Amino acid sequence: MKIRASLIVRGRVQGVAFRHHTARTAQQLGVGGWVRNLSDGSVEACFEGEEADVLAMVQWCRRGPELARVDELIEKKGEYTGEFTGFQVRG
Repeated sequence: MKIRASLIVRGRVQGVAFRHHTARTAQQLGVGGWVRNLSDGSVEACFEGEEADVLAMVQWCRRGPELARVDELIEKKGEYTGEFTGFQVRG
């Protein structure tokens, strides 16, 4: 089953290569979507793919890369749209 998850990740998540590592992990899992920094210092991401792979991405975002500190993760589930052909880092 394919699913979609949108996240807001708060904590020390900018300036620690969070987006880069998120994109690399998503590509390894074959998950589509995007990740971007927000002006309030948080990171926003959208993942689509096989349920197990998307859930693995959500779990990965709960801890992030080595230098990150995740204080809060807000997850919103949505319907799979199939709109992504890959994974990209946005502004």
